[in-house]
Amino acid sequence: MSDRPGSGRLIGRIAGTYPLAETYHLPALQSEMEALTIRVSRLVPEATGLTLSGSPSTAVIGRAEWVERNVASFSHLIEPARRQIEEKAEERGAGARSMAVLASKVLQAETVAVLSVLARRVLGQYELVLPTGEAGDVVTYVGPNILQLERVHQFRPAEFRFWVALHELTHRAQFQGVPWLRDYFVGLVMELIEQSKPESGRLSKVMGELSARRQLGENLIDEQGLFGLFATSGQKAVMDKVQALMSLLEGHGHVVMDRVGAEHLKSQARMSRTLKSRRQDKRTAAFFRITGLEMKLKQYEAGGSFIHVVEREAGWETVSLAFRGASSLPTLEEIEDPVAWLRRVA
Repeated sequence: MSDRPGSGRLIGRIAGTYPLAETYHLPALQSEMEALTIRVSRLVPEATGLTLSGSPSTAVIGRAEWVERNVASFSHLIEPARRQIEEKAEERGAGARSMAVLASKVLQAETVAVLSVLARRVLGQYELVLPTGEAGDVVTYVGPNILQLERVHQFRPAEFRFWVALHELTHRAQFQGVPWLRDYFVGLVMELIEQSKPESGRLSKVMGELSARRQLGENLIDEQGLFGLFATSGQKAVMDKVQALMSLLEGHGHVVMDRVGAEHLKSQARMSRTLKSRRQDKRTAAFFRITGLEMKLKQYEAGGSFIHVVEREAGWETVSLAFRGASSLPTLEEIEDPVAWLRRVA
């Protein structure tokens, strides 16, 4: 991405920067996050019951680099599907080929724009797929955002950084400690891409759906955003699986994060309240709904509720049954009805 000046300017305009990120604070943050990653890595296995080995690589990066890394990783994931589309377009002639190239550029610009907005908010990420397309074991922290939140909310830096590391390393425990989970997740992403073929008459169906929603007084765009509106029936089924999985992972991650944080951090409760309020900021609600990211915000709440109910009804060790195999994962309906999942699995 860095060799495309147009994309670089777009990222810069949308993602912006934070003055302290250009000072001595960033190298110091890199050193501290490396130490915290090692320290927290020792705590997570006991809290999750998931076995881990070794320590991940640690990188403190800026907003633009976070966008670039994600675009590069996504590009590697969709490359086989992109080549297939272009090959079919070649068979249909120059017009179809031009449309395929244009569609690819539009998708890339939209992806860059959405990620650039998110780059102002994200604190860290466990990287499953590296920008090179290889399997990763890297925890990245977005330095400018960590420094900015600490300053704005007067968080204790040592505690806030520990807390952020705890969240990302819990995700690492999920994907590294459950051997089949990474391939399952990447498989769902690939399935979404492979099912992106146009569905005959879909545009007229979408217009009919919008008209019906307007007459009923419902939101024209639901929590799955524009993608959900134009998705095929096959893609919607896969999206339900993705949403159920992410609800489980985010809910599990936040429960562990709060529980371990309460043992080690004096300000954990305040940090938790502040970040929950930040996720519910109405000023960004329209953007989240249009892009489908409202779905992700609901994952925190629904997933956390699922974990708490399972623990209350059957004990913390029963939560681990969800990671026994793909057939044991809760469905989207079971995320809303944990007792139904318990009847089926436990």
